Amino acid sequence: MENKSYSLNELAAHTGAAVVGDGETRVWGISSLEDAVKGQLSFVAHGRHLAAARKSKASCLLVSSHISKDLQGPQLVCDQVYLAVARLSRFFKEPPRLAPGIHPSALVDESAQLQEGVRLGALAQVGPHSRIGKNSRIYGGTYVGEHVHVGEDCLIYPNVTLMDHCFIGDRVIIHSGAVIGADGFGFAQDDAGRHIRIEQFGTVHIDDDAEIGANTTVDRAAFGRTWVQRGAKIDNLVMVAHNVTVGEDSILVGQVGISGSTTIGRHVVMAGQVGVAGHLTIGDRVRIGARSGVAHSIKPGLDVLGLPAQPQKEWFETMKHIRRLPRLRDEFKELKARIEELEKSLDREQR
Repeated sequence: MENKSYSLNELAAHTGAAVVGDGETRVWGISSLEDAVKGQLSFVAHGRHLAAARKSKASCLLVSSHISKDLQGPQLVCDQVYLAVARLSRFFKEPPRLAPGIHPSALVDESAQLQEGVRLGALAQVGPHSRIGKNSRIYGGTYVGEHVHVGEDCLIYPNVTLMDHCFIGDRVIIHSGAVIGADGFGFAQDDAGRHIRIEQFGTVHIDDDAEIGANTTVDRAAFGRTWVQRGAKIDNLVMVAHNVTVGEDSILVGQVGISGSTTIGRHVVMAGQVGVAGHLTIGDRVRIGARSGVAHSIKPGLDVLGLPAQPQKEWFETMKHIRRLPRLRDEFKELKARIEELEKSLDREQR
């Protein structure tokens, strides 16, 4: 497939960047400073990369305003380089190839509704009364159960499972191996200690522009819904339990685990391997450091770390004291020896 090319003027219009040099210079791709070739765009955010930028073969550099004067050649100049890179990357990345239309081996129930431009890969399955919105792509081996709604312009990669009654909004991306709508983990224990299953009657609702990583699970609610709100980004190998709410534009990084009925606010960031207990509230704009264990609700705007998680300043203070423990141990031994010697001296004097 031939690469599309864009002029710098066209790209500047989508980022608010200023063009330095020939605005009709065309680029067809984006790459690192070291790997870029003629016809590609690269980027420089920090002065420490200037040497590499001067050697780069890129046809244009996307640069921050404070270092533009130190470089030559065509440039797109802006204040937030990485944000501009994110916006421009969309121009140069096409989804994996999937032939238009419905693959002959796909299984589509006669009551299912497929809107204009839908693509279904080999062995994809769409169950009764489900609806797939315009221009959505569902790759091979994906299972879509009964009464599932998939919105417009979605990318559902191979071997995704969308269980019955789940709702997927527009422009949602779900990566391979994800399971949406498996039963929540709910059991009651009888007098003999046996675990009696609590049936899960709820659903999963994923709003527009959310993204779900590979091999991530989002369990259906016991009652009501498990809710991933607009723009939330969930990494690979994340566990979202039943009746959890993940707030707008929040980010859950790899191997995060959220226990049932916890509510996560907007713009929350959870780093890798964070574990959160159930029935908690995590306030807006909270940031939780990697491998933290959250056992209590957290007020909005806090940065927390540790096990159990505590405010960042307190955690650093605690770690500072922990690092002092070997020295304190030695000092304690020395003081103990001195006290013992003094006691012996006093005992001799009393005799």
